[in-house]
Amino acid sequence: METGAQDGSSGYSTMDDYESLISTTDAELLKRAWQNEKAAPQILRFEAALIQRSREQIKLMEETVGEFTRNGIDPLTVSLYQMDLDRTIFLLRSYLRTRLQKIEKYVFHIQKTAELWNRLSRQEKRFAERCIEDMEKHLDQSVLSKLPSSYKSHLKQSSSSEEDDMVPEPRLDTYVICRSKRFLGAFQLDDSAEEPVNIEADDLYALPYKSIKPLVETGQIDLV
Repeated sequence: METGAQDGSSGYSTMDDYESLISTTDAELLKRAWQNEKAAPQILRFEAALIQRSREQIKLMEETVGEFTRNGIDPLTVSLYQMDLDRTIFLLRSYLRTRLQKIEKYVFHIQKTAELWNRLSRQEKRFAERCIEDMEKHLDQSVLSKLPSSYKSHLKQSSSSEEDDMVPEPRLDTYVICRSKRFLGAFQLDDSAEEPVNIEADDLYALPYKSIKPLVETGQIDLV
């Protein structure tokens, strides 16, 4: 009896821990972070605390599914837990993959912009450095070594260029679909010639990203 009581207590403890975790808003926060990252033309700040909690939640969910399977819990219950686990893993992987794709595409721009560079995680910075090294080596071997010295830069079209005109940058004037979490009232876009937009809570709007960039970064507006 004592052994059975101890095992049951341990099982309930695991269940309580799991229920406590899934009752938080982390799953929704991860979904929002993923949606914002996919829709934003530039890379956003890495959600370090949220990602760490999501990884811990995935580990606990995997342990729970394994325990339920070993203990012969109703297959339907196990299936529901597995679906929740699969969804969280998908969101996490897609979030990280989207960020890596942006880093690959805009790596030189991110590297030379301190604000953007500081948005990367430690692992992403190492990935970006390897991308830069590989791209520079490839460009030197395949193209730049065969050109006159004034055209050997991988950042400028020629030595006479005043800016890094060979570095692709995200288009911040791209229109995005967004939703405000609360009533913001009359909001003036960057172009002063346009009338202010009256932003209501939960309504959808198509606006230039550069106009709402601060609101996205502070979490007042979500991208869709």
